[in-house]
This record gives sequence, structure tokens and C-alpha cells, in this order.
Amino acid sequence: MKNLLRFNSALIVLILFSAVAINSQNRGLTPDDLFKIKNVGETLFSPDGKMIAYTLNVPRPLNEEPGNNFNQLFVYNIQENENIGLLANKVSVSSIQWDSESEKIYFLGKIGEQKTNQVYYIDADGGSPKLVTNETSDVLAFKVSPDGNYIAFVRLEDKSKGKQEMINRGFDAEIYEEEYQQRNLYVMNLDDKSVRQITTASSVFEFEWSSDSKNIAAAIADKNLVDDSYMFKRLYVIDSETGIKYKLVDNPGKLTQFSFSPDGTKLAFVSASSVNDAVSGSLFVCDVPNTKQFSQLRNYTEGFEGSVIMVKWKDDNTLIFSSEEGVDITLREQKINEKKNKLILDPGIVVLRNFDLLNDNICFAGNTKEHPNELYIFNLGTKDLTKLTNHNNWLANIKLARQEKIEYPAKDGLKIQGVLIYPINYEQGKSYPLITYIHGGPEAAVQNGWETGYGSWGQFAAAKDFFVFMPNYRASSGRGVEFTMMGFGDLAGKEFEDVIDGIDYLIQKGFVDRNKVGIGGGSYGGYFSAWAATKYSDRFAASVVFVGISNQISKRNTTDIPYEDYYVHWGFWTHENEQLVWERSPVRYAHQSKTPTLILHGKEDPRVHPSQSLELYRALKLHGKAPVRLVFYPGQGHGNSKNTSRYDFLVRTLDWFEYYLKSDYPKDRLPSKYFDFD
Repeated sequence: MKNLLRFNSALIVLILFSAVAINSQNRGLTPDDLFKIKNVGETLFSPDGKMIAYTLNVPRPLNEEPGNNFNQLFVYNIQENENIGLLANKVSVSSIQWDSESEKIYFLGKIGEQKTNQVYYIDADGGSPKLVTNETSDVLAFKVSPDGNYIAFVRLEDKSKGKQEMINRGFDAEIYEEEYQQRNLYVMNLDDKSVRQITTASSVFEFEWSSDSKNIAAAIADKNLVDDSYMFKRLYVIDSETGIKYKLVDNPGKLTQFSFSPDGTKLAFVSASSVNDAVSGSLFVCDVPNTKQFSQLRNYTEGFEGSVIMVKWKDDNTLIFSSEEGVDITLREQKINEKKNKLILDPGIVVLRNFDLLNDNICFAGNTKEHPNELYIFNLGTKDLTKLTNHNNWLANIKLARQEKIEYPAKDGLKIQGVLIYPINYEQGKSYPLITYIHGGPEAAVQNGWETGYGSWGQFAAAKDFFVFMPNYRASSGRGVEFTMMGFGDLAGKEFEDVIDGIDYLIQKGFVDRNKVGIGGGSYGGYFSAWAATKYSDRFAASVVFVGISNQISKRNTTDIPYEDYYVHWGFWTHENEQLVWERSPVRYAHQSKTPTLILHGKEDPRVHPSQSLELYRALKLHGKAPVRLVFYPGQGHGNSKNTSRYDFLVRTLDWFEYYLKSDYPKDRLPSKYFDFD
């Protein structure tokens, strides 16, 4: 009898455990899960090829002091298949670099009582971090020379004597855009710790050592202003001993990444194809030194329907690059003397951006529809792709909604791609409410991978039985220069019609209830969401506008990137066609709004001034015919970095969509200002 009782008890426990397991696997993501999502970031092979150093972004829990996420340091031992957390506590590191002997890992961080960002190293087998630089201001970037003898680093120049004297006397006036400090380049000898300043009177942004450790290629602008970093960086080569520099290429417009060939005779770089090209996504190669004009260089991606992200040299005549191609990411190989590139990692397998290359192996942070960024390794010879880490194993107990790439025709016949996430409990033949997520830029793109975060809803919304539609409208990256330029001078024109066409496509398929369509996004996505709530109010039942543009006239006069806005978006100044700029401003149509609109903005945003949200709020409050709410986030800029601000945004926006797209509550009223923490 006792054995029978024991058996029955065990059976009951097993049944209960199975029921709990089934239930847990049937639940979708909730906002609280935001703080479980970990992402691998930087990845880097050790020179001997035996290890991969990588960073892991870990959310700061809500039960801790408000602040940014942590960025931890790990090493993956390839031979032992072992993962080691070198700095896996409450730290934030970046810019990881190996020494030439594969014994040390250098990184940027603030350790202990250190108040500024400095270079440290830690032994690959563990131990305590050791301070390398001890500058009076933050080190912004650094690179270890290939021979392991030097570190080149960038820091801000010291404040002028006049400014320091004012501060010492208690005067705190700020002179706008005149008190910037240049980003100077320095070289430290790691043997004797001596430091030499290499550049003055300009600002160094990205830079790379040549393989012989003698030269440094650098992206340099005249001023350390945001607009200069966007539009006016030019390629130079600097002698690391003498500091003598010369301009290598007078590249027009945007410039993002470059790499020396192994023999140091060539430089591959990723830049815009022209000053009006919004995407730095074309691939060029020049000799070092170079005698050709930019217009004489071969654009290796001319006519290519994609955007190059990063390029590395496999050998002196072979390049490997990653590229956006619609909603997918690929890896491709380009021989210097061949017309066409070769696909080496098919689209639709994994989403990646930056990568590291050593011999025939590539490592990178990659994500899919099933998981956020994890560490991967890919072999160029065998084409074997292996996921090495599983920092998000808790997702095994989460039910994820169906997600797929879609393609539909715009009114003019152009094919538009996007990503569609289904309601988690989708039933064929039933229509559902829709959240339309609009990416920023517009020179950006949504990929068919892990598209779930504090500001992009994704699986969070699908778990509440919304369809989530994420279109890559014309002017997005990933479809080549011609596609990007289709939005030039026509902001919210055919670009926005592509969004409407996508929504109509989903309605015609019977997926979406046309009376329950919402829209939301940040920056340019916020602009589209404000445009939807005003100009196209009859199409949208709810809108969420995050750090968005409401008045293009005042926006162009308050942003920190006016030249970028001029060169790659408009092509003319406001006074040259003020009527068109005003016509493309959501506040122009606020009086006809019938769309409940939630407006959110970081109070310290320099890109889209917070007054843009105040203008939209006031215009809708005075003249609109639907509820409107404005939320400011103190201490946040063009996007939220603080844990509490991210959580507030996610919960508040999902509540807004639920209230106006799903609930039976009166649509002429506002939901609660505060949410329940229980």
C-alpha cells in the first residue's frame, strides 16, 4: 500500500510538473522579460585562433538603481568548447582587443573608483584588470598595433585656459557649438608607457593600423560636431612616428568603416556613393598612397541591390563583406580583379552585422527569429555555421509567434519587403488588430531576425494577439543606392504610401481589421507616426510617436545634423521651398486628427529637439478631436538607455495600443497615467 501511495504521489508530481512545463511553453513574452534578453555584441578571434573574446549586453534589473545595461566580457575556448566569464559582474566594457601573443585582452571601461573611461587589460585566463592609460579625460577609442608594441587612442583635448578660468570662478555659461573639444589621436608605447600626441586642430573618429604598425588610416573631420561626424569625415593616412598625414581619398558624404590589406598597399572602405546618398553602403578600394580621384575609383557594389555593412581582407586580393539585402543579411566574397562578388552565406539563415575574420573562420554576433544575438562561427571552406553560446536558454520555455518575410507591390509596382509577426493565437480566417512598426532613418532596415526590444514591440505585441507589420519602405537601406534615393526630397511622400499599401495588402488578405490599425516608431518612425495621426488620421485608430518630428521647419533649425538633413534628405534649404517643407509637417494637419496619439520624448534629445513633441501635443490638444498624451523622459536623449525609461516606454505604449485597438473602453478618454507594478 505504501509503495502504491508512493507511486501515485510521484505520478501526481509528474503530471503537475508536465502541466507547468506545458503552460510555461504556451506563454508569450511579457514586458518583464525585457530584463532577461541578453545580446552578444563585439566578437574577436585571438591571434592564435584558439579563443574568441566577446562582450555580452545584460539588462540592468528594475530592482537595482536606475541606469544603463551592463556589458560583460567573456572568452570562448574553441578547442575546449568552454565559455569563461572574465568580467561577468556589474561592469560595462567595450572595444575589446587582443595582444599579439593571445595572452591579454584590452578593453575600455571604468573599473572600481575610476571616474573616466580608460584602457585596461585582463589576462585571457582571468585575474584582475590592469589600468593601461590614465588620461585626464575619457578615452573614446583605441587600437592595439599589430606588432603589440603600441596603442593608438583618441581622447578629447583639454579645456581651453579661458574656459577653465570661467569654470574656476563659478561661471557656467555654455557657448553653443563653439566650445567643442577636438578628438586628438595619441600613441602610447606599451614598454615605457610614454605617450605622444599625433594630431591637432581636427577630430579623429574611426582609425585602423596598417599591418606593419607604421601607418594609421583615419577618418578625420575639421570639427568635433555631430554633423561633421556624419557628413564631413575624410580618409587620411598618418605616419605613427612623425604624425605627418596626407589625405588619401576625398570621399563625398558619409563614411563608416575601412580596412588595410595585409600587405598595407590597399585600403578597402565603405562609404556613400555620393554626397546625397543617405546610406554608407557602397564598397571601394584604393591604393596606399592613392593618386586617383574618388570618381575614378571602382564602386564594387554599383548596381548591387544591397548595402555593405563591414569589409575585411581575406588576403591581398580578396575581400569578405557583410551586407543588408532586403530583410536579410549575407556574407559575400569579392576578388579585386573580378566583376562580380560570390555569395558565401545565404540570406535568411542568420542576421549579423560586424564580424571578425581569421584565416578561413569568421566569428560574429548573430540572431534569428528564435533568439537574440549569440556567438557564431562560420567556416569559409566547409560552410559550416555553428552557434557557440546560448545565453538566452530561458526562451525554450516561451512560445514565440510565427514570423515571416513578406513582399507586396506598391501602387507604382515597386516591390516592397517587410517582416510580419502573427498573433500568438492566430486562427486562419479571423482578422486581428495591427501595430505597424516604422523603423527610423529612413536609411535603415528591419531584418527578419530577432526584432523584439523595448522600442520595437515584436513578440511582446504578438503575445497580446496583435499582428506586427514592419515595412522597409523606399528610402530604406538594403536595396541599393537607387532604392535609397527614391525618398530624396520627397519626405513622407511615396515612402509613406508604401506603408499604406502594405497595410491594405494585409487587410485584403483578411489578416487585419481595417478599423483597428495602429502605428508607432522612433525618430523618422516617430515622424511617420505623427504623419499618420494627422495627414492620414482616417486610416489609424492609435499612434505612438517617439522622439519624432512634427514641424519640419522648426526641426531643421534645431537639430544637431542640419547639413546631413540638407544633403541626404531634402536637397534644398527651407527658404528655397518653404511651402513644401511646411506641407510635409504633421502639425500642418493637426486640426483634422481623430487618432488617439501618445507622444514620448527624451528631454535631452539633441537630434530631434523635445520641442517637436511639445508642438505636436499642443496642436493636437488645441485642434485635434482625439485624446493625446505627452511623456518626457528626464536624462534621456534620442532614445532611452536607462532601464526604468525603457520599461516605462514598453509598458505604456503596449497599454496605449491595447486600450484603443482592443478594449471596449471609451475611445474619447485616456488610459491611466500610471501603470500597476503588481
